[in-house]
Amino acid sequence: METQYISEFPMSEPLPPYFNIDPDQAMADLGPPTSSQDFHAIAEACSRGRQDLAGRGMDEAGQKRLRLFSTWEITKYLIPVAQAHFRRVLRNNPDLPQGTSETAGGAKWFTLDEVLRLRAHFGSEGSKSKEYRPYRPKGLPAKIVSVANFKGGVGKTSTAAHLAMSAALDGYKVLVIDLDSQGSMTSIFGGRIEDEWGTVFPVIARHYAEAAQAENRAKADRGEAPTPLDDTLSEALKMSTGDLIRPTHWPNIDLIGAQLNLYWAEFQIPVWRMATRGWKLWDALTDRLEADGVLDDYDVIFVDTPPALGYLTINGLAAADILLVPLGASFLEFDSTGRFFDMLHSTFSSIEEGENMAARALGREGLQFEWDAVRAVITRYDGAQQAELAALIQAYLGQTLSPHRQDFTALIGQAGESVNGIYEADYRDFNRETYARGRQTFDSTYAAFKRLLIGAWHRDAKAANAEAASD
Repeated sequence: METQYISEFPMSEPLPPYFNIDPDQAMADLGPPTSSQDFHAIAEACSRGRQDLAGRGMDEAGQKRLRLFSTWEITKYLIPVAQAHFRRVLRNNPDLPQGTSETAGGAKWFTLDEVLRLRAHFGSEGSKSKEYRPYRPKGLPAKIVSVANFKGGVGKTSTAAHLAMSAALDGYKVLVIDLDSQGSMTSIFGGRIEDEWGTVFPVIARHYAEAAQAENRAKADRGEAPTPLDDTLSEALKMSTGDLIRPTHWPNIDLIGAQLNLYWAEFQIPVWRMATRGWKLWDALTDRLEADGVLDDYDVIFVDTPPALGYLTINGLAAADILLVPLGASFLEFDSTGRFFDMLHSTFSSIEEGENMAARALGREGLQFEWDAVRAVITRYDGAQQAELAALIQAYLGQTLSPHRQDFTALIGQAGESVNGIYEADYRDFNRETYARGRQTFDSTYAAFKRLLIGAWHRDAKAANAEAASD
């Protein structure tokens, strides 16, 4: 038997690498055991590396700075006019931003702030048949867009970030809310959050504190002793959402950031819920954004959620008007996404059932969660390898799957590995053609999203007009 076995595997063929591992060498390579203190040293090393990498995208003052935009880029992507007409308008209006040139007679470059001013001018003075400003009905609140999936690595944060940048380039005023304690979205936008008091934690704490105060008033009416509020809740009552909003290096993108301590909310929220059973924890973010006027101050609010269906994610999902679920065109990601939707059904129908049981007993209107649109989005798509599986996913999900698939290109790979996003990358680092091809897939992703946004707003506007006409 042994002789036959060797003849089937000639000695000229190298054995697979998992054969003949020397125990002594393996032990030497292993190194000493790892303790909890070693985790601290690893984290410190990562922190130093992160600061080094992030610093490469910052200016002399240690702040992230958005690149400039050329006349070619502005007229191709941002303001729909011919370059000759654009230059003529600038010559005839010397009070408008004129841009700067790196060389005498060279191309003109503009900050995004200047582009926004130029867009406003074209919007007021230019042809009414062109869309210089994006669609936004008056009198309606901002739309909240949550990007979620409990499987990591599906492109959730990068999709949310690039959609926020796309909307900003399109002229919308954007707020980004990071609910993920990993803080990746916060890093993308250059945020520096010291502790949980710079995150959404005090927003949720205040919402709970107000619910506890209401319950204390009910207890007082019944002659019962109130439950005192601790220092955390007392401090949260002094804060509003506006206290947490920070500017970014994008002139029309603001941020509520996240950091590691935000994760403690996942432990604190169920404690509060047990103490005050009437607290509607899923409404915390929605109610505070509305009460603090944030929905009137912005056009679109993007919420990046943790890769888990915890209490913070439930808040982000319940607040959403539009829900986007990124996934890759693979069996495992399709399988995981199906379970994610199953868990969404179980979670929100359970909340509805519990609330509506009490509502029926009191003769009140029941609770029903509703979203303007829910779409799954295929990311990192390779048409040569994944077309068949993507078509199968499309066949099963139908309209729920966005027909646009976010291609993976060389430019996306390079931008994804660097500090800056694709829209922050200077096309001169590639070339115009490569840049145009690379950003096309994200432009198409944004176009598909914008159709949802405009459709939802238009439906709301028609409903509001119909209601006003019937009064």
